[in-house]
Amino acid sequence: MKYPKKKVLGSIAVVAVAALALSACGAGGGAKEASAGTTKDGVTTLVVGASPTPHAEILEFVQKNLAAKAGLKLDIKTYDDYVLPNTALSEGDLDANYYQHKPYFDEQVKSQGYDFAHFKGVHIEPYALYSSKIKSVKDIPNGAKFGITNDPGNQARALELLVDNDLLTLKDTGDKLPTILDIKSNPKKFDFIETAPEQLARSLQDVDLAIINGNFALEAGLNPANDSLLIEKAKGNPYANFLAVRSQDAKNPAILKLDKLLHSPQVKAFIEKRWPSGEVLPAF
Repeated sequence: MKYPKKKVLGSIAVVAVAALALSACGAGGGAKEASAGTTKDGVTTLVVGASPTPHAEILEFVQKNLAAKAGLKLDIKTYDDYVLPNTALSEGDLDANYYQHKPYFDEQVKSQGYDFAHFKGVHIEPYALYSSKIKSVKDIPNGAKFGITNDPGNQARALELLVDNDLLTLKDTGDKLPTILDIKSNPKKFDFIETAPEQLARSLQDVDLAIINGNFALEAGLNPANDSLLIEKAKGNPYANFLAVRSQDAKNPAILKLDKLLHSPQVKAFIEKRWPSGEVLPAF
């Protein structure tokens, strides 16, 4: 599918359960053969990896309010980076993870050979542009230094935020996600400094501006809705985060129960109450 220049904020990526068998050629590191979860006294414990905010908070709400009635217990493991949760899932240390969106998931499956599946989107964290030095977009100077993620799946997303606000243009890369090497027009000669995504908020003082993923912004005390110079549109945003599992567990009853709980009216209400300014948005 051709990578859309102006459609990165197009329709929400809703993946049918029938398509849960998404996989790659390799196994991505020997996953355990046993099905997800351990069951004792009728209660199935699922070990789920998540980013601390907002993913783990949402899972904690499920654990405290919904899991017991569904016969589930959640053992939530938090991760501060975007690499380890998929490694741990592939190696069988996790039964599922909840931290990623489809472009990142697809890139990881392709590059690492993971045999993973995923469910429908649960929530969206709008990507946004922040600065501790510049107060408005019109004040961005020529040659401004931009902190940008070094993660290919999210770098395209960050660049498209600038494209959608007429700050630069990108080459047509076909099926390939664009990177800073694919910038076609950069009228103000912005200087892009690639940084690990979890470090962007911490290094904000070292650059003029930084494009930061919503979960890391929230962890740093930044509110995407109130503190940013630019923010992604919520409507039609394709970057919904979802529950990912090994393909062999895509129809595991306990996993299906957890996904159903994550899409419950109670979880939607929790997200809207916990983040009332739109810092995190339900995707269902």
